[in-house]
Amino acid sequence: MSRIKRAVQARKHRKNIMKHAKGFRQARKSKFKAAKDALRHAWTYAYRDRKAKKRTFRNLWNLQINALARQNGITYSRLINGLKKNKIELDRKVLSELANKYPEVFIKIVEEVKK
Repeated sequence: MSRIKRAVQARKHRKNIMKHAKGFRQARKSKFKAAKDALRHAWTYAYRDRKAKKRTFRNLWNLQINALARQNGITYSRLINGLKKNKIELDRKVLSELANKYPEVFIKIVEEVKK
């Protein structure tokens, strides 16, 4: 079996890693070993925080809905329960948008739930 030289593939791999490390500070942008380690951490945090972002936004929407709901004499949990009982299928993102941009529409929804 003949010997396989990896020069081309290894250079391609290192070049790709260094391309992704562009903009990093100090040795992380210019030294392969440091760049590889920095990218491993960066990609781990990126993956984790894409999941966390969804949780954060849902929490924000809940707070915004609760704020306007309480101004209209109903709690968040009672509002969500009333929506489900009345078969009004609006997700939290849309409810939050209504509460922020169209409070009069949101108030009508709250009145429907209170009945």
